[in-house]
This record gives sequence, C-alpha cells and structure tokens, in this order.
Amino acid sequence: MTATSPMKREPDSTFLYGANVRANGIRQHYLRFGGKGLPLVIVPGITSPAVTWGFVAERLGRSHDVHVLDVRGRGLSETDDRLDYGVSASAADVVSFVDVLGLGGCILMGHSYGARISLRATSSGPPAMVSRLVVIDPPVSGPGRRSYPAEIGWYVESIRQAARGADANQMREYLPDWSLEHLQLRAEWLHTCNEKAVNESYRGMHDDDMFIDLPDISPPTLFIVAGKGGVIQAPDINEIRAAMPHAVVHVVESAGHMVPWDDEEAFFAAVNPFISFTS
Repeated sequence: MTATSPMKREPDSTFLYGANVRANGIRQHYLRFGGKGLPLVIVPGITSPAVTWGFVAERLGRSHDVHVLDVRGRGLSETDDRLDYGVSASAADVVSFVDVLGLGGCILMGHSYGARISLRATSSGPPAMVSRLVVIDPPVSGPGRRSYPAEIGWYVESIRQAARGADANQMREYLPDWSLEHLQLRAEWLHTCNEKAVNESYRGMHDDDMFIDLPDISPPTLFIVAGKGGVIQAPDINEIRAAMPHAVVHVVESAGHMVPWDDEEAFFAAVNPFISFTS
C-alpha cells in the first residue's frame, strides 16, 4: 500500500491520507477521513473522482472511518482501455476493496452510477459485508426503461475540454449552479475520467437493470431521491418500495441530482440519523 495525497490537510480537517491498494487485480486509490468509528465507504458517480467528495467525507469523518474510493477509470485508480468498466466489474472492486482493507460490516454509500455499483456490490457480496446501505439518486435506466436524463455527449464533451485544459469558468457552462470551489475542483480532476470508462459505464446503466438487485439486498437501506433531478420519479419509488419493503425513501425536494452539492444541509439531515444508529 502506497500513500498519495491530492488533498491538503487543514488544521481542523478530518482528512488523514490518500493511499493505493491492490484489490480485485487492479490498483484502487482512496482517500481516508476520520479513522474512528464504524467504517463508511463512499462510491462516487460516473465522472466524480474521490477528491470531489472531500467536502462530504470531511463531515462524515467526524463520526466515522470514511474511505472514498476512486472507481476504476477515474481519479488515481487504475485506468486501462482493456479493463471492464461495467457495473458488475466495478461492484467486484468494491467487494474486494472492503475485504482487503478489513472493512466488513461497513456502511456503504454510493451516488448515481456509484449507487448502482453499491447496490450490485451489496447484492453480490458476502452477507455481512454491509451493515447499512445509502443509495443517492441511482439511475433507474435499464432494458425497456426510461433513459437517464443526461446524455453521454454532455459527459464526453466536458471530459475532452478538461483534458485540453479548462478552468472553472469553462466548467460553469456545464454546471451553472455550482460554487466556484466545486467548479475549480472539477476542472482540475475531470481529465482523470477515462473516456472509454465513462462511455461503457453509461451504456451499462442502460443495458443493466438495477431492479434485479433489490430483492437480494437485506441490510437497512436508505434511498435518497433528488426532488429536482428527474432521475427517480414517483412510479420508480413505488417499484423500489415493492421490491424492498424495508427500504426507507427520502426525497430531498430542494436538490437536483448532485444532492450534497445542491443542498448540503438537507443531504446531511437525511443521512445522519440513518448512519448514526447504535449497533
């Protein structure tokens, strides 16, 4: 395991270090925050390197041992055009990551494509791997289902612009409501998202059906739905509840798909009670 650090430690920060580990046959990079309490693993979305979730991990690190993963083909994790970038391969990465680092019984939290990965990892991994599952606005696209609202061209164009060298103002063309700080971070790190990985992952969100995983998931599960995202709609919520009667569905009415970016306080108001249980 080798240490790396794309982040700076502030005096009151919960950030500990960045590191690499070999798991599922590839190099997986992660950032660690807090170091105390129940392990919590974050799986970011389709074009979100781990570092972009630092502002969330900082707060979660006050009470949990947080590990933010760079999904294969993103950030500082292994990238190779020969890799499989489908949901199942990335889910196997998470299962192996948890095993190698001894994080069994963790809280698993995934956003968007990372939520799809987290659902698959929980349904396919060892029964005791996940104690609680948080899935944030997972795309419900799949065979015969409604397409994901954002088109692949939006992602590819922004990645190519970042690869050429883009600043925060250029990123604002794609994300006009984001803060300057978040835009600067995206401009700095978006080029690390492999275009093939993003294309294959996007295709996988439409070729793979999320709902087949739901009946096999037994840990307490919180679905956070973006009220303004258009990703999950009322019929989808009904289908989720039918497939997972034990799941809690919380709609953050004020937020779009990037929930903690859009309304950070509402996000934590939904998450904190669920992850602060006493086992």
